[in-house]
Amino acid sequence: MDSKFPQKVHFVGVGGIGMSALAQMLKHNGAHVSGSDRERGPVSEMLEAKGITVMVPQEAANVPTDADLVVYSDAVSSENPERVRAKELSIPQLSYFQMLGKVSRGDASKSSTGGKRTVAVAGTHGKTTTTGMLAKILIDAGAKPTAIIGSIVRDFGSNYVAGKSDLFVVEACEYRDHLLELSPEVLVITNLEWDHTDYFDSLQKLQETFKKAIARVPEHGFIITDTNNPNIAPLLSVAKATIIDYKTEGPSYELLLPGEFNKQNARAAAATARAIYPTLDEQKCAESLRAFQGTWRRFETKGKTKSGVLVYDDYAHHPTAVAGTLKALREKTQGKVFVAFQPHLFSRTRDLLDAFAHAFEDADEILIAPIYAARETDDGTISNEILAEHIRATGKSSVRALSFKEIEEILSSAPKEGDSIMTMGAGDIYKIADALVS
Repeated sequence: MDSKFPQKVHFVGVGGIGMSALAQMLKHNGAHVSGSDRERGPVSEMLEAKGITVMVPQEAANVPTDADLVVYSDAVSSENPERVRAKELSIPQLSYFQMLGKVSRGDASKSSTGGKRTVAVAGTHGKTTTTGMLAKILIDAGAKPTAIIGSIVRDFGSNYVAGKSDLFVVEACEYRDHLLELSPEVLVITNLEWDHTDYFDSLQKLQETFKKAIARVPEHGFIITDTNNPNIAPLLSVAKATIIDYKTEGPSYELLLPGEFNKQNARAAAATARAIYPTLDEQKCAESLRAFQGTWRRFETKGKTKSGVLVYDDYAHHPTAVAGTLKALREKTQGKVFVAFQPHLFSRTRDLLDAFAHAFEDADEILIAPIYAARETDDGTISNEILAEHIRATGKSSVRALSFKEIEEILSSAPKEGDSIMTMGAGDIYKIADALVS
């Protein structure tokens, strides 16, 4: 596949947010694209509206026998029937981030001009919103970037933007060192905390990955970060590129989105845009950011219940993000705050248990859904009941729920007009919010 544009590509797990964006990009570049997933949802509906066939469920017969390439999600194991079938057919297979790396280097493009000018947005929190904000600023400035974003951005109606320049804005992920597959000229690090504990057994291991990424940014490039962040500052000594502290960027930008964390995301986006285009003035950035409508599952207003209770949904799944999101919600409401939280991964819930227990200070009533296993299996060391017990030990009202149906029943009757409901987590907890407002 090196240096050859793939003509027929099949995506296993195409409903994943990154996978779906990459599928759109390859289709835009002229490839015939198909995909499969375990179930249908908002992303698969978006893909089919764009002419990409999504097959459900996943089975060997879905794989085109004449495919040039199979791209698979991290959530898809080598035992998946479609991956097994691809191996039988001798079809090359690449993970999502391996393929993204080829795009970043220019190996998967019809162009002979080499790699793209990749702008990678990384960090523990805020990278999706920051990537969306940055893409909007650059589009409004006429830069015509291509962008792959970790959620559906309301301003674009998609998680993919087809550009016409060599600028490639992409949300990067550090899990399994995927960040190191990319070749960024500009690296944004919003912040850094211990996460992905199933792969990084300590903060130090996570820092090693970011240190390698920092060292790889070329001398003519930029690193945009919080230079006073104690988890980032020690890593910057290896940098060859120019370092920019985004926290010194301009005033506090006026936003439609709530929360101090979004103000910091805006600063990071504006600082990055102005590093790429030094003639871009602060006012232009402010105009773009003021109009930015946000993304799917990031403090998203879903509507009201039949009793008039406002319902929100958010992707937060790390203690710091949970606490910051609930603080922003508390500032918006005078009534009680009800939160339905779905822990994401057994490992993260277990390893960050104490931090999770103290993350719900701004909630009044907390419902803990069963843990979303994703790529893991339950070893019996952690459960939603254990998390609920630890939250109760901090003095908060917290109950373990056996099912989404139980949570939906509670939230349909307990909150009163003036209260607020937040569904929260990286799994499928958003389905409760959808049900409450339907």
